[in-house]
Amino acid sequence: MVPFSFAGQELMLVGQRALYWPRERALLVADLHLEKASFFARFGQMLPPYDSRETLERVALAVRETGARRVLCLGDNFHDTEGAARLEPHAAGMLAALTRATDWVWITGNHDRGEVGEGTALPELELAGLVLRHEALAGETRGELSGHFHPKLRVTARGRHISRPCAVRSETRLILPAFGALTGGLDASDPAIIAALQPARAADALLSARGKLLQYPLWRAK
Repeated sequence: MVPFSFAGQELMLVGQRALYWPRERALLVADLHLEKASFFARFGQMLPPYDSRETLERVALAVRETGARRVLCLGDNFHDTEGAARLEPHAAGMLAALTRATDWVWITGNHDRGEVGEGTALPELELAGLVLRHEALAGETRGELSGHFHPKLRVTARGRHISRPCAVRSETRLILPAFGALTGGLDASDPAIIAALQPARAADALLSARGKLLQYPLWRAK
């Protein structure tokens, strides 16, 4: 886990896809998109049907690694409104065990319209001066944690093209990478992401490598 500061709080990157908030003993994940493979299978695009298992295994590992007492999911929890009903028994059992073992909060995203299972469902949550929601809200003046954009840093190093999930941070906004096993990504410097971070003086991509925090400048105010 790699520590960094944001809006007066100490947070930690957990791998490349999650955050841990020590003050709240909370693991934060965004864009699980559970049952995405089974959604596409209904329309003839056959993908291996184990994405929910893999995603939930990642969550369970992060909970064990951090000792988190809370799990805060920042929206787009299932890929569609019927996703929870399609969970196969093994994945359903994994999710039930996780929601029993932690204080689990489902924040509503644009893909979320149906049942999400056990836990508390909220449109957004304010906690210790930070507001947690799915998509960055224009005009927000508080520190804000969100998801939605699935940011990825794409760089070229030694002739190789490298793409990694990353968080994106301005002074008052932090966008988490997508956590789900079948989630794609948007270039972290895309104008849509930079616009979502405004107002800002600077925007940086954050990721961890070999136990260190790496910061890549994405945008600077002129």
